Amino acid sequence: MQGLQDLIDKTVAQLGFELVDLEVSNRGKLLRVFIDKINPKDTKDSVNIDDCVLVSNQLGNVLTVEHEIDYDRLEISSAGMDRVLKKEKDFIRFVGERVQIKLRVGVKDESATAKDTTLPRKTFLGILNGVEAANVLILCDGVTYKLALNNIDKARLSPVF
Repeated sequence: MQGLQDLIDKTVAQLGFELVDLEVSNRGKLLRVFIDKINPKDTKDSVNIDDCVLVSNQLGNVLTVEHEIDYDRLEISSAGMDRVLKKEKDFIRFVGERVQIKLRVGVKDESATAKDTTLPRKTFLGILNGVEAANVLILCDGVTYKLALNNIDKARLSPVF
């Protein structure tokens, strides 16, 4: 799986895109690739259908010729406004944005409503304040939490409309 991800990452990067996420399902017969532009001109410069077609055609050729991956369907999609955040650089890129983070192991709840008997907190919805020493900083309920990158199970942008 890592070899496939590296191959896809390299291929989409050559086209000016970033591999945001890769899903392999249906016993490896469906490959779902989520991309974003590496250097968007502005906030409105997002992935469009022509970008997805370009990546789909290139990946189809690469997977068939160079890697001989057995798959039935390849789907290319924009990462979307609520894109996942996985890498440290993702958390740095989206400083100031609203995010939702779910942890593997909860941390002490330090919000004003927490009591001594409150269970460890595993979900956070707040403003991303950056990354410091392998910790994500998030302002949530008036408190800045330091969440270890290796403890994050899922993280997504959570845009306000």
